[in-house]
Amino acid sequence: MQVTINGQQREVLDGMTLVQMVDSLGLIGMPMVAEVNGEIVPREAWGTFVLPSGARIELVRFVGGG
Repeated sequence: MQVTINGQQREVLDGMTLVQMVDSLGLIGMPMVAEVNGEIVPREAWGTFVLPSGARIELVRFVGGG
């Protein structure tokens, strides 16, 4: 199924959870916020949150600096 991740169209498996998608991108364990269709998904819900077809996903990573 098709989803949009940070503005880019991607193909993901039907039934894929948010945590599986983040892991497939190599971003697991990185501090970030996930927004799906305009709603922030709490990190503790990522393992059970199944991505809907056509979802617009924004992953915002935190970086330090000065």
